[in-house]
Amino acid sequence: MIGRLNHVAIAVPDLEAAAAQYSDTLGARVGAPQDEPDHGVTVIFIELPNTKIELLYPLGDESPIKGFLEKNPSGGIHHICYEVEDILAARDRLKAQGARVLGTGEPKIGAHGKPVLFLHPKDFNGTLIELEQV
Repeated sequence: MIGRLNHVAIAVPDLEAAAAQYSDTLGARVGAPQDEPDHGVTVIFIELPNTKIELLYPLGDESPIKGFLEKNPSGGIHHICYEVEDILAARDRLKAQGARVLGTGEPKIGAHGKPVLFLHPKDFNGTLIELEQV
């Protein structure tokens, strides 16, 4: 059901410093910041030859990333994102197998302009999973 790894998301306490570290220290290609108000984050994508890294920073006081950074002030891996061909079929299959879909269960549009869903970390070895339709 899942396809390739789309990205690994890292919550960061300082978006500019993290982007500079990837660009200047690691020599990676770093995209521009983009606000994602529906998800409460500002993101920057780091382009790698085989996948992406998504840097996450809180956008507003209600951001889920704000709470994550309060518990993890240095930042850290927040979620991993896998591609799926049909997000509704994937959702229905996962729910039938007992997996919990976060939120309303209806896909939202993610940072790449495609439908996404998140799966409860307690159902996946403590890892928050994002599914993105490709």
